Amino acid sequence: MRPFQFAKNPEDDFMRVLYARVDTFFVEKHLDKRANGTMLGKTIALFGMYAGIYVLILFSGLENLLVLFLLWALLGFLQSFIGMTIMHDAAHGAYSKSRVVNMLLEIPIILIGVESAIWKIEHNTIHHNYPNVNGIDQDIHPRYLFRFSTFQRKRWFHRFQHYYAVLLYALMVLEWTTIKDFMKVKKYYAEGFIKSRGEAFKLAAVIAIKKAIFHGVFLAIPIMVLPFEWYIVAAMYLSMAIVAGVFMTIIFQTAHVVPDCDFIADDVSDVPVSWHKHQLQTTANFSKNSTLVTHLLGGLNYQIEHHLFPGICHVHYPAIAGIVRSTAEEYQLPYQENSTLWSAVRGHFSLLKRLGRD
Repeated sequence: MRPFQFAKNPEDDFMRVLYARVDTFFVEKHLDKRANGTMLGKTIALFGMYAGIYVLILFSGLENLLVLFLLWALLGFLQSFIGMTIMHDAAHGAYSKSRVVNMLLEIPIILIGVESAIWKIEHNTIHHNYPNVNGIDQDIHPRYLFRFSTFQRKRWFHRFQHYYAVLLYALMVLEWTTIKDFMKVKKYYAEGFIKSRGEAFKLAAVIAIKKAIFHGVFLAIPIMVLPFEWYIVAAMYLSMAIVAGVFMTIIFQTAHVVPDCDFIADDVSDVPVSWHKHQLQTTANFSKNSTLVTHLLGGLNYQIEHHLFPGICHVHYPAIAGIVRSTAEEYQLPYQENSTLWSAVRGHFSLLKRLGRD
């Protein structure tokens, strides 16, 4: 990873003031910053539905293909919800004060097909510190097929990217559950995040075991149990992966790759703004007034609050959002948001269209 640093201004006390105000809120309300009863109930409900639908698919005797495909698609949604709510908070240490509890809640990530150690490097360490920085933030890595900012090279086929984006987003989970983690081991070893060759080999072996468990649970066992040809079961599995891929990718992109968010060019190593101002300039909220969206997306619609306070459980974001917004306005800092999820999605695809043509 290239050297990169933000401006430091000793007189800029925005974060000190904001932290103090948020801390005061929790003290006055006698609240813990981690998970509460609502979060515990959601955890039990999501894991229960996930396990219940899996058992229903395998052992209920259902043979209606339409119903089965719908159930597999529902598993894809539940994978997304579990990943974005429970495991995301646990990976940030925001679910519980206990490291053991957070680690235990990361274990079921095996059933989503993702390696938590790689996720923490890519998401917690890199994305959270350098959102929308070209060449560093992997969430906006164009992979040749996309142009997410004006600093990325435009190719002739990018004029169609707002059409084919969903098709490629659908492949995200398939890549994630097969080769991506292995590729990241090599990359992060080369960049120094993984300290030794032995550690890299050990992690790769652990990843291989976890991938085998994932594909055993969701592909091998269903092929053996269900009364259909293997390719029909494989198609059901693909429906789960496609739904999860499209849903999660679009949610991730609507928080950063939208018209009002800033991007940093590849050749920039020093930026004239502070870390917290960069977070506000490159991040956008959406659908803040929807309790349903907030619960299903694990508070990712409160992306500003999440980037400034990743160690606070997402169930508290609606309560502190007013503090964050008023403090940002007091310091004349941006606070970007879209009123609905749909307006954020529309903004993302309109940006893809503009970047493909301008």
